[in-house]
Amino acid sequence: MNGDGAYDSTRMTQWLLETDSLEQFLQTLADAALDMTGFEGVGVTLERDGRPLTVVSSGSPAPDLDEKQYGQDDGPCLQSLRKAEEIAVRDMAAETRWGEYPAYAASRGIRSSLSLPIAAHTHTAGALNVYAAPPDAFAGVDVGALRSLAAEATGGIAVARRISETQEFAEQMRTAMRSRSVIDQALGVVMGQRRCTAEEAFDILRSASQRRNVKLRDLCGELLTNLTGRPPTEPEIRS
Repeated sequence: MNGDGAYDSTRMTQWLLETDSLEQFLQTLADAALDMTGFEGVGVTLERDGRPLTVVSSGSPAPDLDEKQYGQDDGPCLQSLRKAEEIAVRDMAAETRWGEYPAYAASRGIRSSLSLPIAAHTHTAGALNVYAAPPDAFAGVDVGALRSLAAEATGGIAVARRISETQEFAEQMRTAMRSRSVIDQALGVVMGQRRCTAEEAFDILRSASQRRNVKLRDLCGELLTNLTGRPPTEPEIRS
């Protein structure tokens, strides 16, 4: 943290540079929140395909407490996620909201919690959930630092998602290019054997693929293997 209690945003940039996926980034976030407070547990909930799930957690109680809320489709972390608002629970033993959940949390030794919205009103909306054993535990905590962390995480999640999507797209392109290389090699063989055009060679291979119910790339690979006695070579594709 810096001098005014806000979380140092340069740390967020460093995390993004050091992680390879959205999950790794969120795990670093959860670990930082736990270190910042010294409490019992932190969970990060995200909503995917309309369903909430704990993507990462730090400390033992977080997954069970999150899952209890998901099971009854109600609880402070879900309210924070869905309504984009900060939800503080001072004492689970005196709490009357959210059905059976407060009593369950108290039975697990958690008497207070704080849920902060992350990436509100986006397709990756979530909540940062901090769980503490004592009642009213957040009265003596710099909540502003947690708010800053959650706010910084909103931008970080957007960047991390773009990184993950870019890596996934790059892998799809590499796979497509490798497949194209094998098909092109097989087209050359058929053109030489049949004395035909590339279009005619492609029609021959496609018809054979359909007759045998085999993917075109696999058929072409089999043709080249039978011809040369070894699997076809594929180009080295660098990121």
